Amino acid sequence: MLELAPTPEQGRRLTRAAVRRALVQAGRRRNLQARVVAIHDALAAPQLAAPEPVEAAYREVVTALVAMLRCCNQLIAGLEEQLTSQFNAHPDAAIVRSQPGLGVVLGARLLGEFGDALTATRRPRAARRSLGPPRSPGPRGCAVWWSPGRPAISGWWMPAICGRSRRSRPHRARRCYDAHRARGATHHQALRALGNRLVGILHGCLARRVAYQEQVAWPAAEPAA
Repeated sequence: MLELAPTPEQGRRLTRAAVRRALVQAGRRRNLQARVVAIHDALAAPQLAAPEPVEAAYREVVTALVAMLRCCNQLIAGLEEQLTSQFNAHPDAAIVRSQPGLGVVLGARLLGEFGDALTATRRPRAARRSLGPPRSPGPRGCAVWWSPGRPAISGWWMPAICGRSRRSRPHRARRCYDAHRARGATHHQALRALGNRLVGILHGCLARRVAYQEQVAWPAAEPAA
């Protein structure tokens, strides 16, 4: 849309058909008609006008930003291809990707950040201590527990494991989350507990060289904990 209408005047001249074509070509088909109406009406609404030289200057700025975004998207796509190729060549890739919520990007980052930390430990608790979610007295994990002998955990791991936990909740893992919530845990505390459990499951799969199986990881008769 910015490429089609880098100035307010160009935006006012756009028809709904032109807006629709642009969204379809960009793959933005969800709620298409509502988006078309909202964008067209916003562009056609009365606005305070800027002097022509100012508008012309901003037109050049917007055009340059659009070109930069296109270039960045192309570079990101190339990096994703390389990342996928390298990750799929890793001997643990299939096991990692079988876990709920772990895709190429997060799975590759896990392997790159921790290497063989998971398989180097024989006990799941040791794996959780080495790379699992940090303890925190606060509901949102603002204060990270640390002690000598336990290195600080990278800042990305907590949001990543919570994101993985959140994506895995539609599976049987949801019972674990719901059980903690029922016992009075906050949303973030329940996510940390579920993430801690997922670390143990991943450790077990890597140690036994087997893919994730939901019925094994979360037995139906097992009480959620």
